[in-house]
Amino acid sequence: MGNPKAFLTIGRKEAGYRPVNDRIHDFGEVEQTLNTNDRRLQASRCMDCGVPFCHWACPLGNKPPEWNDAVSRGDWELAYRLLNATDDFPEFTGRVCPALCEKACVLNLMEHEPTTNREDEAAVTEHAFEENYVRVNVPTRNGKSVAVIGAGPAGLVAANQLNQMGFTVTVYDRREQAGGLLRYGIPNFKLNKSVIDRRMDLLEQEGITFRYNAEINLGQLPDGFDAYVVATGTPTARDLAIPGRDLKGVYFALDMLAQQNQVLAGMEFRRDELVNAKGKDVLVIGGGDTGSDCIGTAHRQGCRSVTQIEIMPKPPVGPDDPQNPWPAWPRTLKTTSSHEEGCTRRWNINSLEFIGKDGKLTGVKVQEIDWKPNPDGGRPLMVPAGKPEVIKADMVLLAMGFLKPKLPALPANVFVAGDAAQGASLVVRAMASGRKVAREVKLFLGQ
Repeated sequence: MGNPKAFLTIGRKEAGYRPVNDRIHDFGEVEQTLNTNDRRLQASRCMDCGVPFCHWACPLGNKPPEWNDAVSRGDWELAYRLLNATDDFPEFTGRVCPALCEKACVLNLMEHEPTTNREDEAAVTEHAFEENYVRVNVPTRNGKSVAVIGAGPAGLVAANQLNQMGFTVTVYDRREQAGGLLRYGIPNFKLNKSVIDRRMDLLEQEGITFRYNAEINLGQLPDGFDAYVVATGTPTARDLAIPGRDLKGVYFALDMLAQQNQVLAGMEFRRDELVNAKGKDVLVIGGGDTGSDCIGTAHRQGCRSVTQIEIMPKPPVGPDDPQNPWPAWPRTLKTTSSHEEGCTRRWNINSLEFIGKDGKLTGVKVQEIDWKPNPDGGRPLMVPAGKPEVIKADMVLLAMGFLKPKLPALPANVFVAGDAAQGASLVVRAMASGRKVAREVKLFLGQ
């Protein structure tokens, strides 16, 4: 530690977002960056705790005390080497991770001003690319080959790890490009797709082969490989089977998010295929990150209004969560950059019926509810708490999560990673799963 008392004299300083009136007119990344001097000062706030709970909280086992210390001393290359030792793609996690490490930071317990680990991570990685610290490394081959099915976060990490172990790796994906949720689920204003393309160029130069537009039947895996990694994610979104579901104007969230990213990448769609919120009253059903992404996208498409409803109660307003005390993740109210751009938010709202005219959506009948303890235990019971009402809407986006896939029985040389194994979760957890499965493949193949 360069300055063991820095946390006492330097306050937390975040880069913040671009002004709302500026950012809602484009899909550029909303998050700004600090200058190099301020970033080093922020890194110096890390206390190098005797027990680094940040390391404990990170699914990847990142070591913020070590690379923050390197940043504070101006050794950006060492910082990147330390970070990249546990995180294959810190340029992704530095942008989209909810920073479990920061909630577990001792400074979060003491002052609710944790070290800016996520922003530091992103800055370290961008510095590394600018200074050519990220170099192509083509490993010596060991004679064994592995197929990875799915080019999302888990699949890409598994492929990268296996490739660097010396395996010949081929990645198959049903989409036209790699990235999975990173490319087709997360808006450009959170993760510019040039960041993914930059990493993909490196992976290809290091010897990984990619096969796109490839629908793989898990019952008939491609021949010629010694082992397989299934990292197909959770492709089935949770639906809402209420009357009127077939009305035009009711979409899954990813129908909008994926298409918008494809449009920005240059793809063209017929007018009747577009899922666009321009001039519409939009209702987002689901209170998570995907719902938030829909809100930001709807604003950029020129919607008239956005309302977000959630069937569960409103989370407590932080910073502390008595049900999940430090260093556990606090389940408190989250206000994202998209919420800041304008949105009516409501909780304890159950959807009853989609209402329409001439086959087109005009509104959604909803009802306020309460949750009562279940006398038999288990999930609380939902009970009506108000009269039904209609929320005006000509576009509904279903953002209620994804169903864990049911996989067939698989041979011993097939390993499952990421959301396909554990159900929908965080990008950082999928990446951690990819690293774990790569080690299992190596052990299985005796390398």
